Amino acid sequence: MSETLNKAEIEQFISSGFVRLESAFSKEIANAALEILWNDLPCDKSDPSTWLEPVIRLGMYSDEPFIQSVNSPKLFTAFDQLIGKDKWIPCMSVGTFPVRFPSDKQPNDIGKHVDASIPGKDPGNFFEWRVNVKSKGRALLMLVLYSDVTENDAPTVIYEGSHVDVAQLLSKKGDEGLSFMEIANRLDELPKRREVYATGKAGTIYLCHPFLVHSAQPHHGITPKFMAQPPLLLRGEFSLSEEDTDCSPVERAIRLGLDLS
Repeated sequence: MSETLNKAEIEQFISSGFVRLESAFSKEIANAALEILWNDLPCDKSDPSTWLEPVIRLGMYSDEPFIQSVNSPKLFTAFDQLIGKDKWIPCMSVGTFPVRFPSDKQPNDIGKHVDASIPGKDPGNFFEWRVNVKSKGRALLMLVLYSDVTENDAPTVIYEGSHVDVAQLLSKKGDEGLSFMEIANRLDELPKRREVYATGKAGTIYLCHPFLVHSAQPHHGITPKFMAQPPLLLRGEFSLSEEDTDCSPVERAIRLGLDLS
């Protein structure tokens, strides 16, 4: 099978922290997923007057359209290229879904953050979940678009190159790392980074470095936005040893922040 990502795309992932895959899954798969999601929403697809909240969160989904969307040969090849063969775990559920609606209300979840992957002392408290410099448990963050997303449709804001800054932030924190909130409270101290909007047609997937800073934003368009952001799980943890010369693009990106490149 031919490689999904070319050399330039892999280098972009290392330096920028993300790469965009268009047509990662079909419009038919996206529409089948949307039908399931709309059925679970407490509002009417054809009546915008029922869209009363700026964001409604739906749970995890393991229905066939969702599994198909994140388990294609094209994606698997990209995972092997970015992480390494047999180092990641296929994604068997997708969610949660923060469905975003056009609204004059300000959503309460638009702060910059890095997704966490290590349970804290209270696993039920997401804000206590942690991240360490070896990214234990998380190989990638994926931004999976099930609806068309323009710049007006609350696209996720990606802070280009911020994964390097986060690696440096975590470098002195060892295996314990930092909690979700500890990182969030320090993000404004990091260098200012260019903002990139995660736009695209339904079926587009952004493969993001696990340390990439990102944020939600209000919806100023007319069509609700459906996007999932599942983690791709890591079988172990990444190697940062200088003696390891066969490192993956994710590991190479972390080393940029540790000055081990």
